[in-house]
Amino acid sequence: MRNADRHRLIARTVNESGSVTVPELAALTGASDMTIRRDLDTLAAQGVLERVRGGARTLLLRGEEPPFALRAGDAVDAKRRIAAEVAGLIVDGETVLLDSGTTCLEVARLLHGRPVTVMPLSLQAIHLLGDSPGATTLLVPGGQPRAAEGALVGPLALTSIQALRFDTAVIGCCGLTAADGITAYDLDDAAVKKTAVAAARRTIAAADGSKVGHTARAHVGPTTLIHTLVTDTAARTDEVTAIEAAGTVVTTT
Repeated sequence: MRNADRHRLIARTVNESGSVTVPELAALTGASDMTIRRDLDTLAAQGVLERVRGGARTLLLRGEEPPFALRAGDAVDAKRRIAAEVAGLIVDGETVLLDSGTTCLEVARLLHGRPVTVMPLSLQAIHLLGDSPGATTLLVPGGQPRAAEGALVGPLALTSIQALRFDTAVIGCCGLTAADGITAYDLDDAAVKKTAVAAARRTIAAADGSKVGHTARAHVGPTTLIHTLVTDTAARTDEVTAIEAAGTVVTTT
């Protein structure tokens, strides 16, 4: 394979995958690890990609959000482990603001029936918690549901959050890096997350490993807003280390 062809293949693979390791690229192209490292250095110098330890990652912001139904089937075991850890951090009697998303929906399942007060920010979680036994107090916010997502956004959602104060906000995220902080795919969703963090004494981020080291286009805030990050072993270790160094407690399930 010619250098130019190999470079094009590497660039396309990195952009499509988000991040790729040197061994993966070597297997794909048939080149040696040493050649791939040189290729990555060249492409990084050209601004095509970003070199990271052991491979490369895309410089493109991942602007399209996979559908909720598709995400619901991804990394289910990891999301359930993360949810169990998050639920264990919430004590009975707390008032909890629960973000939208598939991982937060798993948290809702575990809060179902517990003596806590919960304001969910998605139709799915509202429906799930709506038939909870009397021990659970459900607060239903206003807002407009995002199509196919069920996430509540808009002025009514923001006003509902701002009217209250919460012990804990459990937020999901589309991307989380030490450099770019918390990011989301949707600007309205990012606004809701910012307001949720501001309304709570403690913020727990629930994010499976695919979100750590990834950046979406809408900025929510720095990682220092997060008191505790709960993720899984698929999270990039360099990002986890950097996030911890900034003061966030990281729990890996």
